[in-house]
Amino acid sequence: MLSQKTRYTIRALQHLADTWGQGSVRLDAIAEAQNIPRKFLTVILSEMAREGIVISHRGRDGGYELALPPVDIRYGDIIRLTRGSLALVPCASRNAHEHCNNCLPEVECRLRGLMLQLRDDTAAILDRITLADPIAVEAPFVEA
Repeated sequence: MLSQKTRYTIRALQHLADTWGQGSVRLDAIAEAQNIPRKFLTVILSEMAREGIVISHRGRDGGYELALPPVDIRYGDIIRLTRGSLALVPCASRNAHEHCNNCLPEVECRLRGLMLQLRDDTAAILDRITLADPIAVEAPFVEA
């Protein structure tokens, strides 16, 4: 599962992508529109500014805007910046590999093979989709 921080980051960056080219957006406007706590959003946007994804404008008319065109920001990169890995288990991480506790040796573990496939397929999808790509809003699931 994606962390709450990752979900907030994606929603904030989607909001900034929707307003690309229209100038900076005030923190309060993003927080209200995306239902993100203001304090948490401040931390998130500061981190994204340090990573070169967001530009911060100070002052009375300040706010935030994307530092790059939405077409240059991939969802895979956002998740890697906030979560660190796309893998569901530590032994399947390409960038932060760790041996799993209480598991078989990696050369014998078929679960690791499955998780590597899943990680690679997920990365391929997330690295293909950018903030500029339209993403449909899906209807909620109906409980039976």
